[in-house]
Amino acid sequence: MTVQTPDLIKDKTEAELRVQLADFYHLVSYLGWTELIFNHISVRVPGEGHAYLVNPFGLHYDEVTPENLIKVGVDGRKIEDSPYDANPAGFALHGVIHEHRADVGCVAHTHTTPISAITLKEGGFEHDSFYGAQLTGRVGYHTFEGITLYDEERARMLASLGDKHVLVLRNHGIAVCEADIPRTFMLLWTVQRAAEIQCAANALPGANTPLPVETQMKCAIDAKRLIDGARFAELLFDAMVRKMKRDQGRG
Repeated sequence: MTVQTPDLIKDKTEAELRVQLADFYHLVSYLGWTELIFNHISVRVPGEGHAYLVNPFGLHYDEVTPENLIKVGVDGRKIEDSPYDANPAGFALHGVIHEHRADVGCVAHTHTTPISAITLKEGGFEHDSFYGAQLTGRVGYHTFEGITLYDEERARMLASLGDKHVLVLRNHGIAVCEADIPRTFMLLWTVQRAAEIQCAANALPGANTPLPVETQMKCAIDAKRLIDGARFAELLFDAMVRKMKRDQGRG
């Protein structure tokens, strides 16, 4: 069964997506956003129904390569031979988004310290900082039900996400999703920065300066326009991959 795929994913071969996804894993490690061997990033495979590529469970992100990424269906089961298995806690979240959000090509899940701190707060993300404003209208919230292992939670997570691109898993972490890998990386970076700044600002004495809702919405609209029209996400992703490789002596 072939499903609609975002053009930005459809235009790439599986081999190209494997290289780009491995670079995404390495960037998350390089930036210090990993959680030992846990968490996951996935990318939809064009022409493969709802199949997606994801990290082999048990490997650190630094150990992920284009070749050892595994291909799974929405049930998390492998559809190609591999000596590795997928993280059982990943299939429900990633599978349901790839199955039902035709505009999404890539999904990333993290729970860094600032992000996890924000998920503990009833108010969630504020939109008064430069980065927080860019998330206006893009964040959904899902009530914590425990480790995401169970099929019956899939529909509730999908409903909580709706048509948005950031899902706050309360008391846990976040999932971000976008049309392709560079856009998902840039959105993850924006969420991470928003969380860091919110934690730092709220630790200082004195009230924060609020932004009018109209300004928040304008920031979100302008950010999307620049990402889509001026290729901000592609330029950012490629530049960070080059820097990472230079710093690691690989480029």
